[in-house]
Amino acid sequence: MKKLIYSIALISVAFGCKSPQTINKTTTDRTVVNLDLLNIKDDKVKVTVDPEKFTTQVVTFHIPKTVPGTYSINNYGRLIENFKAIDYLGAELLVVKTDDNTWKIENASNLDKITYLVNDSFDIDGEKGVFSPAGTNIERDANILLNLHGFVGYFDGLKEKPYQLIINRPNTLYGSTSLKLAENVDLEKTPNSKKDIYLAQRYFDVVDNPIMYSRPDTTYVNVEGIKVLISVYSPNKVHNAKSIKPQIETMIAAQKRFLGKIDNTANYSILLYLADPAKLDAKGFGALEHHSSTVVILPETMPLETLNGAMKDVVSHEFFHILTPLNVHAEEIHYFDYNAPKMSQHLWMYEGVTEYFANLFQVNQDLIANQGFYKRISSQIEASKNYNDSLSFTYMSKNVLEEPYKDEYYNVYQKGALIGMALDLRLRELSKGEMGVLDLMKKLSEKYGKNTPFKDDQLIPTIVSLTYPEIKTFFDTYITGSTPIPYDQFLANVGVALATEETPTSYFLNGQVPYIDGNPENMELFFRKGITLNSFLKELGVKNGDVIKEVNGTAYTIQNVYDLVMESQSWTEGDEVSMRLERNDEEIMLSGKITLPTTKKTTIKEMDLPATDARVKLRTAWLKN
Repeated sequence: MKKLIYSIALISVAFGCKSPQTINKTTTDRTVVNLDLLNIKDDKVKVTVDPEKFTTQVVTFHIPKTVPGTYSINNYGRLIENFKAIDYLGAELLVVKTDDNTWKIENASNLDKITYLVNDSFDIDGEKGVFSPAGTNIERDANILLNLHGFVGYFDGLKEKPYQLIINRPNTLYGSTSLKLAENVDLEKTPNSKKDIYLAQRYFDVVDNPIMYSRPDTTYVNVEGIKVLISVYSPNKVHNAKSIKPQIETMIAAQKRFLGKIDNTANYSILLYLADPAKLDAKGFGALEHHSSTVVILPETMPLETLNGAMKDVVSHEFFHILTPLNVHAEEIHYFDYNAPKMSQHLWMYEGVTEYFANLFQVNQDLIANQGFYKRISSQIEASKNYNDSLSFTYMSKNVLEEPYKDEYYNVYQKGALIGMALDLRLRELSKGEMGVLDLMKKLSEKYGKNTPFKDDQLIPTIVSLTYPEIKTFFDTYITGSTPIPYDQFLANVGVALATEETPTSYFLNGQVPYIDGNPENMELFFRKGITLNSFLKELGVKNGDVIKEVNGTAYTIQNVYDLVMESQSWTEGDEVSMRLERNDEEIMLSGKITLPTTKKTTIKEMDLPATDARVKLRTAWLKN
């Protein structure tokens, strides 16, 4: 998963490891699920689940509490209404809801089917805390985004059995997905409608394959042995699939060259939902990865150039997940428990190394210059300072669903990526440039692969055995240990120097890092804690944790925060400015003159060294090999 901060308006995996297998279409030993997209009322879809016959008297049905890749508790069962269990005579059975996501059904030997209604998350204020790329949208005859973990559940004991999905839909809507369509037929009794039938080997394969139904706006990219479907939903027709195709084509080709033979993915789908900021719509922008697809949510108002840049950064990250966790993952991911999840301790690899590769491949494949790559690294160093730098990364990862560690999660894209860089540099140093972290990941992929998970506490010893004894000290000190990483020392080995200087910034954004955040439960905006405010905010008297009520007489919430950012871009130095804030449950008024905001930033520059210097040669091996 990657959360993208494009502007303040953006404040706000499913991974198992079984290859698709041939499914007997005539078998009755399966769970049949019907989704009715024809008779949507009040943005709710009726779902019918028909399991095999039970022999027990009590069965339990679950909707996921969480799914891999989100690293948060979302309780998708809160979107379920009117849950009923029906016996073979059409009568209702006794059902007891035991928590947000679980229903216990009595007299289950007579159970024929269950039915329920599913509400979507996009048009709910705050989206019930669900990150939009993991959420759902139901807009009749326009767009239905089926992140299937929000629609389809499972019975205890049947997660590993086959599923059949039957989706009734109007002819005007087309389903984009990596899930193979088994059959497509006309509905005889319903004109202008069709029935799509999909087969899945197990429940994981259901939630691992999102489907976006909308009016067709698709194109394909065929590069380096992979076929990529690009499907776009742009409600106001601002963008289309063909307009973003060239950027995606260039990016995927570069990623495939960077990975080499390690990737065996033949098909991939990019499902892009462009939200309308003027409406009650998705507000959490970024992406959620799956085995062979990714769901991307971005604002429709992005100019094409900005959209292409966001797609390059976000989708490249998601695409690299085909390496890890797809090919290299722990038992906690392979046998994921959707309702009593146990986390792996290796977020530094799943998200950190993946994010590192999303930057490294661009300089490696000459999509950006060396200095552009260094700028990204320096931004991550700055952003990582907003988190606890003396916290064991493996311990945080293992406990990421709990307080206070869940507030450290976003650091996996900052310090996690820097861990990947530091490990890469250490491996290059020990091997005299011959081995880097990509070579390590290839060795791990060969050892494990997508069908063989590792034991969580055995990964680091395995890495040490595949590399150098000194790597154990690296992990003990910086990853399982709590010592901050001395980036300057690692970078100096490749002839790169760190420095700090006062640089211009924006009023409410420091690059891609916002000074403010939003509370989706009450829609309030506040200045983030644990972050160094810019010079303008400090001079005005703003403090971390202050809640924003008004700026220059205009009230702001999450709903119109984009307006605040855009308005601030037209501010003039010397003009009057006022902010009405809430601090410690008391309202205060701050006023003063607008000054140009600055902040101290880490900069990275190459040392002036001759080409024959060993550090220059090691740098070339790092960035270009």
